[in-house]
Amino acid sequence: MISLEIVNNIAYVTLNRPEKQNALSVEMFVQLDKHIKAIKKQRDVRAVIIQAEGEHFCSGLDVKSVMAKPLNILKLLFKWLPGNANLVQRVVLGWQSIPVPVIALLKGNCFGGGFHIALGADIRIADSQSQIAIMESRWGLCPDMGSAPLLMGLTNYDNALLLSSLGNPISAQQAKEMGLLTEISQNPEQRSQNIIEQLAIRSPDAISAIKRVNQASFQYNRRSLLAKETWSQIKLLINKNTRIAMYNATKEDAKPYKPRKKW
Repeated sequence: MISLEIVNNIAYVTLNRPEKQNALSVEMFVQLDKHIKAIKKQRDVRAVIIQAEGEHFCSGLDVKSVMAKPLNILKLLFKWLPGNANLVQRVVLGWQSIPVPVIALLKGNCFGGGFHIALGADIRIADSQSQIAIMESRWGLCPDMGSAPLLMGLTNYDNALLLSSLGNPISAQQAKEMGLLTEISQNPEQRSQNIIEQLAIRSPDAISAIKRVNQASFQYNRRSLLAKETWSQIKLLINKNTRIAMYNATKEDAKPYKPRKKW
């Protein structure tokens, strides 16, 4: 469902489940994690392209397939220590650990987990018809894929809060104005190739050093944020209001929410 191909020292990671708008299954999370680890070992790789087959980049989590087996949730969220990254967080933050530029090419729907993965890239190029959304709030959940520390370096607090709380799609132009997209292009593939051609004439060590220095300029307590993300999600998964939110997301006779718990 997710392929890795290295051509002319460029690693192409392709989401290939177009019949489901590339919705993320547990298997796809596992494959992404493996591909990230494989790319890190290839010192001749000069850049990474994350792309997708079909009309859409990714519609988010394939909720039906993930919820079919209760152990899937454990597989996605398990971690040995609170500050460690679990599987869903590794497929976002893992791109940051690769010491070469990572470019995400966005089109169509880029929702939920798909957008979190794109946030892990260093550069996001979208076509003008793209839509993005952070959608966990629709299911009574909070974003938990490690993108919170990345949003801090891209957009204002109020933008991040509204985008995560409302769960509504926004246009590529709105996302660009918020700082969530690097560029909007009528031909993202060609634009990415232009960037790669320019990178190719620079020292690979200089490019890696520049990425690391720029990352250091956006320091944050990542372990604390990852722990808070996961702990908050666990509390929500056993929360009565979460079950109500999931019911309301699929039914017309919306139920009222209970008073919130202490946070």
